[in-house]
Amino acid sequence: MLKQIQNTASLILDRTGFTPEIGIILGSGLGGLVDDIDIKAALDYKDIPGFPVSTVEGHKGRLIFGVLGGKKVVAMQGRFHYYEGYTPQQVVFPVRVMKYLGIRRLFVSNAAGGINPDFGVGDLMVITDHINLIPNPLIGTNIAELGERFPDMSEAYDNGMRTLADKIAAEQNITLRHGVYVGGTGPTFETPAEYRYFRNIGGDAVGMSTTPEVIAARHMSIPVFGISVITNSGLSGVKSTHEEVQREGNKAAKLMAALITKMIKAI
Repeated sequence: MLKQIQNTASLILDRTGFTPEIGIILGSGLGGLVDDIDIKAALDYKDIPGFPVSTVEGHKGRLIFGVLGGKKVVAMQGRFHYYEGYTPQQVVFPVRVMKYLGIRRLFVSNAAGGINPDFGVGDLMVITDHINLIPNPLIGTNIAELGERFPDMSEAYDNGMRTLADKIAAEQNITLRHGVYVGGTGPTFETPAEYRYFRNIGGDAVGMSTTPEVIAARHMSIPVFGISVITNSGLSGVKSTHEEVQREGNKAAKLMAALITKMIKAI
């Protein structure tokens, strides 16, 4: 696996001649941030050895290289999910590769169902912590070159980056929520009982991604900032659809893009 990661990173560097310092993962309906990147190169996932191919509508499946907020970034326009049939190790393979491309920080975003009754559709929630219900990507033989066998997760989401987000949001009059993200396997949306259960165990929002990527990033000592766009209210009793998730994600994407751009500029 380590050799494959290194070979893929080397091939990408050869093709693009670009060494990013910040990685970004864009979730459902949130790929519009790419419009703000001064793009220098782009690769389709299907053309990158070892990369899975995104099969979900709203995930374009491209690796974008360019400049955002004055920093060199690599952005995943679309991610991979356990529910697509990929192993947890395949899901986090791009995060491993980004580490070997040179990233020193990772921004992750997702569309999520709100389970905190104080949250509304279209809210932005800074992820303060998570509850992972997806099989852990570190299961199996540990690769010491990537990280230690038992990585600490007491600060899965970087405190300093969260403080910076709050400061910028206050300056820009952007309302931010804060909460715990629950990562489930999907692909079904949750039952009413499951929503209540997730709320009872401390969750504020729930989705089908992100937690494996964050675990892999922290395994490699990469600081992470996570943000969720609340695209539906899980406790409302209203049926959820993927189209709704994409639509609400698109609405909130501009605010999220503005926040992340200013954060990257300030780092």
